[in-house]
Amino acid sequence: MQVLVTGGAGYIGSVLIPMLLDKGYEVKCLDRFFFGKETLNDVMSNPNLELIKDDIRWFNPKILKGVDAVVDLAALSNDPSGELDPSKTFDINYLGRVRVAKLSKEYGVKRYILASSCSIYGFQDIILDENSPTNPLTTYAKSNLTAEKDVLQLSDSSFTVTVLRQATVYGFSPRMRFDLAINGMVLGLFKNKKIPVMRNGEQWRPFIHIKDTSRAFLVVMESSEDKVNGETFNTGSNDQNYQILPLAQMIGEALPIPLKIEWYGSPDQRSYRVNFDKIKKTLGFKPDYTPKEGSLEVYEALESGKVVDSIKTKTVEWYKHLLNIYATVKDIAIKDTIL
Repeated sequence: MQVLVTGGAGYIGSVLIPMLLDKGYEVKCLDRFFFGKETLNDVMSNPNLELIKDDIRWFNPKILKGVDAVVDLAALSNDPSGELDPSKTFDINYLGRVRVAKLSKEYGVKRYILASSCSIYGFQDIILDENSPTNPLTTYAKSNLTAEKDVLQLSDSSFTVTVLRQATVYGFSPRMRFDLAINGMVLGLFKNKKIPVMRNGEQWRPFIHIKDTSRAFLVVMESSEDKVNGETFNTGSNDQNYQILPLAQMIGEALPIPLKIEWYGSPDQRSYRVNFDKIKKTLGFKPDYTPKEGSLEVYEALESGKVVDSIKTKTVEWYKHLLNIYATVKDIAIKDTIL
């Protein structure tokens, strides 16, 4: 079975692709490689892996020939990155991914899985399931929701479409990100002996370890069509809904450094608690890892030098860096290739 993973060299993709290869799948990785190919160094020599440097907005659809399933991870991947250029975010996160889904169907791909986000729930006081009202507050969240609606309309008896609304991801990845809540808390305690907490700490978020969310894509891909076709699944677990301040305190207790809190920013405009019963009951999926385990994993990676904090570990800062490199380029077409 052959799988195409878009954005496969990214934070989740660089964990998911080794999982797929370990299970014997042939994998095509479609990526711009803005963060380098080294995120896949451990599997680069695997004969079942093919790297394709291209963009979901204009790749040659012939690469879809022979592909059985597509896991669509490619996106500008958080709220600050999405606001760098909202029109480009819409082009990539909405139009680009809908293009992938439509071409997949046209070329006979049997399964398509869209990586979405629980951020589409925005700010709400109730516990939210897949049928709850959405309230996307950012360009990133709005693009996810519009992509969801359009790709789900493509599902039929010959084309299985599934949407995974992922909780906020944490844990070590070869393409490390410290712009995610738990990972950033660990980095702050490691570097500055303080955990950064966005005011006022009462906001709710659901969380999931990167290995668990990667495994969720595998579970969906290997489930019978009648369970997943045309379906949306919140991806996480009920017991990993946390308020940010108690979460920071829990992480501080798990790490070998005395806990100090460093407040920053204005009160968060996003707060949501999510119900994950559907994915557990329908697919038997439940996470294996907790924030305590994930934070210790990231801390040990920092302490050992396995991961080093750099501009590449903060997505929006790296994109700004790439844009600055081309700031003096007069050819707009060349600039446009950055985003």
